Order: sequence, then C-alpha cells, then structure tokens
Amino acid sequence: MQKLKVLITGASRGLGLAISKKLESEYSLILHASKEENLGEVGPDSHILCADFSDAEQINAFCKQLKKDHGDSLYAVINNAGLTFDKPITFQPEREIDAMINVNLKAPVMISKTAMKIFGLNKKGVIINISSVVGESGNAFQSVYAATKAGLVALSKSLAQEAAALNAGHEIRVLSVSPGFIETDMTDAIPETEKEKYLKMIPAQRFGKVEDVAEAVLFLLSDKASYINGTNININGGIL
Repeated sequence: MQKLKVLITGASRGLGLAISKKLESEYSLILHASKEENLGEVGPDSHILCADFSDAEQINAFCKQLKKDHGDSLYAVINNAGLTFDKPITFQPEREIDAMINVNLKAPVMISKTAMKIFGLNKKGVIINISSVVGESGNAFQSVYAATKAGLVALSKSLAQEAAALNAGHEIRVLSVSPGFIETDMTDAIPETEKEKYLKMIPAQRFGKVEDVAEAVLFLLSDKASYINGTNININGGIL
C-alpha cells in the first residue's frame, strides 16, 4: 500500500525534525528546509523541497513546485517553520519584521492555499499549523512573533469553516497546535533567570520535549482524530 504524503516545513531541527522522525515509518515525507544540506540524511520514502521562506518570491516558487511534484497525492501539511528575533519592537528593524511575517505567517497561508486546492479535489486532507503559547498569552520582546502565531490559530479556525462551506461530504480538517516552553534551540537562548520564572508557571514542573509535540501531531493526523477540527490544541504542561 502506497504511503500518504505529508509535508513538514522547517524539518531540519527542533520540532520539525522530531515530527519527521515520528512520522517517517507511517508516511512518505516531503521535507522542507531553507537549504538541502541542513536536512542531513533522509529516509528512503522522503522527498526534499527547499526554499527560504523569508523571501516572498521563494514562497511562491515553493508552492508551485509542491503542486507540480506532489499535487496528486498530498495528504497533509505541517506548517512548522518558524523564526523569531527577540527585542523591543521600537528597536526592531523592518527587515526582521518582514522576515518573521513571511516565515511564520505568509508561508503557512500560501502553502495552505495550495493544499486546500489539492484537498478540495480529493475531498480529504489535514493541515496542522504549529502556533505557540505566546500567540495567546503574548510575550515581551516577541510582539511580532506572537502576532504571527496568533494569526495561525485564526487561520486554522477560518479554513476549517471554509472547507465545510466549499466541500460537501469532505474529510478536510484544519487545526493548530500551540506548544508551550519546549526544549529546543529557541528556548536554549532564554536566560536562566527567565527559565526559572517560566518553570514556576508550569504545573507539570518541567519544560516540554519535542517528542511531546511529535506524538500529538502523529495522533492528530490519524483517523482516530477525525472529529478534531477547527480548534487549537495546547501542549504546554498546564501553564498558568
């Protein structure tokens, strides 16, 4: 039986890498990174599709290539690629603002647009947008990042309703996942004093692991999650 194809953006490290490792035995993966050499060794059922999402033109080219190469068999999209530059917005260069909006929001919007065209023909498909706890809570020095992540939650809820309005008898689902403080390169950069503050806010009394998110994504892609749609799943240890 031919494996279903799943696109994972930002698959070279952190959450994206963990998700790809978790899914590789069950799905044929389309792995995205800004550069092919960042991906390292990939599985025999995997495909590579690279682009620098901070460049709007490369986003458009990526979407065209995705449809051309995989439009007949795409089952799911995990919009995971993310970028942050943490600083007060008064000192944030416009180039950093544009890069965060392009990578974190425009790329998922355009990829979702492409995927929805494919899913509309197949009457089936799943989009999972990786948001963040700060999309709901906000966070000092991450104003633009938080805004883009909040946008992914709204995008997911709206597209789920759109799919229903346009596709009778469909099996198309769109949802978002909001990780809390997960042990990745991004959280490694947080000062220890800040980490201690955040740890006190987490009833689970630990930071999450990338595997915690990967396990949830594996479940959400499956038929066992067929009634989970148009919502945001928090994976945050019960953060207060």
